[in-house]
Amino acid sequence: MDVCARCNRKLRSQKSIGEGMGPVCKRKAKKEADDEEFRKIQITIFDVELTDGGVLDAGSMRTCTG
Repeated sequence: MDVCARCNRKLRSQKSIGEGMGPVCKRKAKKEADDEEFRKIQITIFDVELTDGGVLDAGSMRTCTG
């Protein structure tokens, strides 16, 4: 019996059987992979080399007043 690699439910279509998971699980797995890739490329203010000897001048920062 062919089951989904993600949720272990029975796969019904030949396409799903060939891919090893159903369409919902495939979509969720892709989103998780995309989210992980996005997370990897993010940087924080602490990752950026700051000027002025590493001191952040808060007075020069802009604020958004929506």
